[in-house]
Amino acid sequence: MLASDQRNLALDEAEIYSDTLGSSEDEEIACGLPVSSEKFAKFESLPSKHDHEVFFRECLEILFKEAVFDGTARRNKVLDFKQPAELQEIFDFTLKNKASSHEDLKNIVKDIVKYSVKTGHPYFVNQLFSSVDPYGLIGQLITDALNPSAYTYEVAPIVILMEETVLKEMRKIVGWQNGEGDGIFCPGGSMANGYAISCARYKHFPQIKTKGLHGLPNLVLFTSEDAHYSIKKFASFLGLGSDNVRLVNTDAKGKMNLKHLEDLIEESLKNGDRPFMVCATAGTTVIGAFDPLDDLGMICQRHNLWFHVDAAWGGGALMSKQHRKLLKGIERADSVTWNPHKLLTAPQQCSTLLVRHENILSEAHSANAAYLFQKDKFYDTRYDTGDKHVQCGRKADVLKFWFMWKAKGSLGFEMHINKIFENSQYFYNTIKNRPEFEIVVPEPECTNICFWFVPTSLRTSSSQEFHERLSSDKEYWKKLHTIAPKIKERMMKEGTMMVTYQTHKNKPNFFRIVFQNSGLDKNDMLHLIEEFARLGNDL
Repeated sequence: MLASDQRNLALDEAEIYSDTLGSSEDEEIACGLPVSSEKFAKFESLPSKHDHEVFFRECLEILFKEAVFDGTARRNKVLDFKQPAELQEIFDFTLKNKASSHEDLKNIVKDIVKYSVKTGHPYFVNQLFSSVDPYGLIGQLITDALNPSAYTYEVAPIVILMEETVLKEMRKIVGWQNGEGDGIFCPGGSMANGYAISCARYKHFPQIKTKGLHGLPNLVLFTSEDAHYSIKKFASFLGLGSDNVRLVNTDAKGKMNLKHLEDLIEESLKNGDRPFMVCATAGTTVIGAFDPLDDLGMICQRHNLWFHVDAAWGGGALMSKQHRKLLKGIERADSVTWNPHKLLTAPQQCSTLLVRHENILSEAHSANAAYLFQKDKFYDTRYDTGDKHVQCGRKADVLKFWFMWKAKGSLGFEMHINKIFENSQYFYNTIKNRPEFEIVVPEPECTNICFWFVPTSLRTSSSQEFHERLSSDKEYWKKLHTIAPKIKERMMKEGTMMVTYQTHKNKPNFFRIVFQNSGLDKNDMLHLIEEFARLGNDL
């Protein structure tokens, strides 16, 4: 066999071997090949200074430059939108047998950043989360570098004590004396609401934990027609049935109608149902309305109902002396959902459930797994908090929020809240005096501003005429309904900003802009307004 043939055979064998196990210097040596200077990923799940330090530093440099700093620069796009088929052509999503080189992986990091939405960009005002908080990001990096699972003190001592500290401080801010009660971090506000329903049901019928629903009366709960969909979802998930979520009418400002709630409670009792809970909302998803918590708390007390407040969105206002009045009466609640990743801009996800009743989370959910929660450990096992959760393995979502709080202090959070409310008020006051904007909900309570953009072709001489035409002219309604989707398509394709739209209570599509990023100023408000005009005036 010629030397060249032997060489080609060796290369073929090396390729087959590499496809099976991945490539490394050791494998190349074993195959009798010269060692390549190009590094490939190895299969061992252990970082090596020799193999990974340069790779880590270069990947982090890409992230800090292109995602954190360039990705939040006003001069750059919010996104580089591609249709799904186009993105599948551009980006290699396939998974292979062969290991990738570090150089290829760095290019993948760049492409992931390039084709992702920059949710920290000042002009990403599309959802109830935004921003890249510098201290939250460091907290997130610490969390992922340590990779703790927050169920026992022995595996996550720092995290467990952080959770105890943060949750108690949040309960104090809610208004419960000395921070009494309990709490958990949850994988999202929906889960927190689900836990609240579970606790409320257990409070009234503790036998349900072991005996199930059999033999119980028909349980019903009450919530606003504008409440988060997770209430209905978890009523189904927990076996209560979505039909047993009784929806309470709201007024023009999106607040729960107290008279209608009382009527529904009385009607349920007459029908032989068993009311057990009211779920109020402090900051509804679309309008940003705050239910009258003080009055609702008194109604719940009178009827012996568990009072839950979903403050996932609006809870951050509690950090501000100026704005916490929006949640007046929240201290009456039995449980509160509060998501720091929303108004307070902690990195996703960071959600909490706070409960007034100290032991109910454990009583309702514990399973006493002997391999985790041994009672004869050498430390105080009260700090083995994992059995309060439905989950076992659980990411330490507290660390990033604790680090933010440590960095900024409570006063920093207060300044942040005051700034975003100031920005939203300035935006609202500006657009209400411009002819191309019409307001959906006057005098908004939170930082959600809902409005129609009205192009020149549909503009009227006054707001009064606009609303009259909207209610009486079906063709006008239909035409206006098409405007927001067209503007959204243009802004997405150009990448200049992201603002969501929706319908609500038979209204045609309108925009909802949401302010959480305290790095914005009045010039940004004016820029966003002018961008709507540029994108929509010719429609």
